[in-house]
Amino acid sequence: MSFTPLHDRVLVRRIAGDAQTSGGLIIPDTAKEKPQEGEIVAVGAGAKDEDGERIAMEVKAGDRILFGKWSGTEIKLDGEDLMIMKESDILGVMT
Repeated sequence: MSFTPLHDRVLVRRIAGDAQTSGGLIIPDTAKEKPQEGEIVAVGAGAKDEDGERIAMEVKAGDRILFGKWSGTEIKLDGEDLMIMKESDILGVMT
């Protein structure tokens, strides 16, 4: 299925974190926090300003990003858990 977010929204796939601490302890699934790092799968066309001009998105598909703990809305698309969030919820792009 093809999905394109509207306006200034992005579709994000979470990137799983480490299952082991630096000391070698294995963290069980019930104690893990959801990762706050992801990869952008799709981006919208961008928001419009007061004059109706399109504001270009600063991120693109394939970018690795950091986002806030409570950012976005979780959805299931073609059996895959993804998130939709506004571009303003993105904290930064990892290079």
